[in-house]
Amino acid sequence: YTRYSFWFISLLVQCTVNIIFDRVGKVDPVTRGLSIVVNWLGMQLDVVFWSQHVSFILVGIIVITSVRGLLIALTKFFYAIASTKSSNIIVLCLAEIMGMYFVSSVLLMRMNMPVEYRAIITEVLGELEFSFYHRWFDVIFLVSALSSIGFLYLAHQHSPEKKMLS
Repeated sequence: YTRYSFWFISLLVQCTVNIIFDRVGKVDPVTRGLSIVVNWLGMQLDVVFWSQHVSFILVGIIVITSVRGLLIALTKFFYAIASTKSSNIIVLCLAEIMGMYFVSSVLLMRMNMPVEYRAIITEVLGELEFSFYHRWFDVIFLVSALSSIGFLYLAHQHSPEKKMLS
C-alpha cells in the first residue's frame, strides 16, 4: 500500500499543478523517471531507447487491464438487466460504450508516450484539442479523488468499529 499511496499522492500533486498552471507535460513520465534514475545511479544507458520499450509495455498493460475491468463491470451489468427481448439492444449499447472507452483510454494514455508516438496517435485521431481533454481529465480526476478521500474519511469516522472503541 505504501508504494501505491506514494504514487497516488504524486498523481494528485501533478494534477493540481497541471490545473493551476495550465500545464501540459512535454516529457512522458517513463522517460523522466528513467533519466532521473540513470543520472542518480551514474549509469550509462540509452534512455530514449529503453523508455520507448518500457512506455509501450506499460501503456499496453494499463489499456488491457482497464478494458478488462470495464468488461467485467459491463458483464455484471448485462446479467443484471438482460432479458431475451432486450439483449440485442443492450449488446449494441455495450459495444458503443466499449468503443468510446477504448478511444478515450488511448487518448489519455497519449501523454504517457514518447513524443514520436504521440504524433502517430495525433495523426490517427485527427486534429483534436488534446490539451482540452487532458485538462478536463486532470480536473475530473482531482475532483473524484478528493471526493473519494472525503467519503472514505466520513465512512471511517462513522464505522461500527470506531463506535465500539469509544
